[in-house]
Amino acid sequence: MKLRLVASLAMLLAAPVVLAQGYPTKNVSMLVPFAAGGPTDTVARVMAQAMSKPLGQQIIVENKPSAGGILAGEQVAKANPDGYTILIHHIGMATAPTLYRNLRYKPLEDFEYIGLINEVPMTLIARQNFPAKDFKEFLAYIKANKAKVTYANAGVGAASHLCGMLFMSAIQTDFLTVPYKGTGPAMNDLLGGQVDFMCDQTTNTTAQIKSGKVKVYGVTTLTRVPSLKDIPTLNEQGLKGFNVSVWHGLYAPKGTPKPVIDKLVGALQEALKDPTVKTRFNDLGTEPIDLKRATPDALRAFLKSEIDKWGPLIKSAGVYAD
Repeated sequence: MKLRLVASLAMLLAAPVVLAQGYPTKNVSMLVPFAAGGPTDTVARVMAQAMSKPLGQQIIVENKPSAGGILAGEQVAKANPDGYTILIHHIGMATAPTLYRNLRYKPLEDFEYIGLINEVPMTLIARQNFPAKDFKEFLAYIKANKAKVTYANAGVGAASHLCGMLFMSAIQTDFLTVPYKGTGPAMNDLLGGQVDFMCDQTTNTTAQIKSGKVKVYGVTTLTRVPSLKDIPTLNEQGLKGFNVSVWHGLYAPKGTPKPVIDKLVGALQEALKDPTVKTRFNDLGTEPIDLKRATPDALRAFLKSEIDKWGPLIKSAGVYAD
């Protein structure tokens, strides 16, 4: 009896190793929390193609759009932890715990972490005929006209919304925010002069900046963006420590065996070294993350720091979604 018990225990302990040795034997599903065609979907498709090569099986992108992108997170948190269902998500993974009262998963408890993918800088832009010629004048104008200036964002919880909240906190000035159902409508109204300014990622603003269709007052990351090297950061211009980016990470269900996670981490790191990925990301105004940050420990630590950063800000603003 004891021998059989020991043998059974040994088999259970060996199961994850056996699973990893054969993994993957079929396609892997990468769930995207947003509709096809958006920035996160674009990053997902670039990474799915590149990661399929070292894995030896196809990664299939599945779009699961919903308010705030929470549906995909719920599905992956409840999925079989075998490595065949993974999640790509952006900054919303850090804001969801505070923003949504009835969130049915815990980002710091219900997932295994694979690694960070990239960080997309954001830019502070205004309508073409906005009166301020530089950031100093822009700040003065905002503070003097806070009751009538309008700030466009892509909706509650969107990166553009978060950037606006952090900006208001940094300059200690409230202004009128105008939420839209997505970045496209917000940008259209900015270009048409119906709203005054907004903060959005370089994937959506670089072309407008280079064509002169909008005025730009700064970059929201601590270092300048190579594709916009002449644009100073807000940190350089006096908003010390101001740092907002739209980052993406990869997750698996809690309990996914470590050997399987290790294979996914290896595929992620190989993909980030792929010249095609670097070229595609450069076209999007971003670049692959440093490989030291494309690890489970780095993603978990960064996610916690982002939750700690945005949670108090969202609470103080009294912004919640059901």
